[in-house]
Amino acid sequence: MLIDSFGRQHNNLRISVTDRCNIRCYYCMPEETPVFVSHSELLTFEEIERFVRVAAGLGVNKVRLTGGEPLVRRDLPLLVEMLKRVAALTDIALTTNGLLLAEQAASLRSAGLERINVHLDTLDRARFRQITRRDELDRVLEGLEVCKQLGYRVKINAVALRGLTEPDIVPLALFARERGIEVRFIEFMPLDADGQWRRDLVLFASEILDILSREIGPLEPIQEQDPRAPAAEFRFADGGGRIGIIASVSRPFCGSCNRLRLTADGKLRNCLFATEELDVKALLRGGGSDSDLGGLIRQGVREKWEGHEIHSAKFVQPPRPMYSIGG
Repeated sequence: MLIDSFGRQHNNLRISVTDRCNIRCYYCMPEETPVFVSHSELLTFEEIERFVRVAAGLGVNKVRLTGGEPLVRRDLPLLVEMLKRVAALTDIALTTNGLLLAEQAASLRSAGLERINVHLDTLDRARFRQITRRDELDRVLEGLEVCKQLGYRVKINAVALRGLTEPDIVPLALFARERGIEVRFIEFMPLDADGQWRRDLVLFASEILDILSREIGPLEPIQEQDPRAPAAEFRFADGGGRIGIIASVSRPFCGSCNRLRLTADGKLRNCLFATEELDVKALLRGGGSDSDLGGLIRQGVREKWEGHEIHSAKFVQPPRPMYSIGG
């Protein structure tokens, strides 16, 4: 099994299929046109499947497809079909900004996808345009509706930004509550391409919970949640809806982390904030065996640090922004 030197067992793999995106959220993408990796440098579906098969043999049973925006990668349902054939996998999910969901949700469902997280920070059209630099809110909402009709298990992810999205906390929670969707609020992390992150821009988990409790109703922790999951989950005391809080800055969950990350250009990262990577693509394209690949995965887990120390003066922002790492 993939157990690091701190006793953490790793079973969760996040795979970025592209660094390209069709919106330009300012806390992720640069304002100017970013430089993307060439298509020839992206891992092929066959290479991704091979990596997953080897990782599954070492105990990985959960996979999430990310980007960039994963739905801009051509023929993505084919990759889902390929991964569904990896017997050891018990869960395959997708994170998306939702712009292309209405068009692709049915084919992804037919391929075997069951869970989708949709990134949506606001229901306010002007703020959506300000954050994403695009006027596409209606397409995201349409995609959410299609997913609900198709029977997906859906969650909404929302980045919480002080001085900007405080007015969106309650409307998003009510929107999700009315539709039986969990909304997860994520503290703003230092992964923006323009390097503008400051701690005083983080709307902290405790503040979000205070807003929700005051404006909607009391919240109570969900007792049966997975202790390794990044989100602390709550339910409204009246039974109407669930809330998740990912407090990466104020309450890091490094001590229970079970994740590895594979970037679109074939690098293995053992932490979202890692400053070093292992070159999977070079091994895949250089004739390496499955045993070599397994050794590389084990090395990545073995070298994992205790934590990213985002809350301390020792923290070093990784050279890659979020869209290049994979959400």
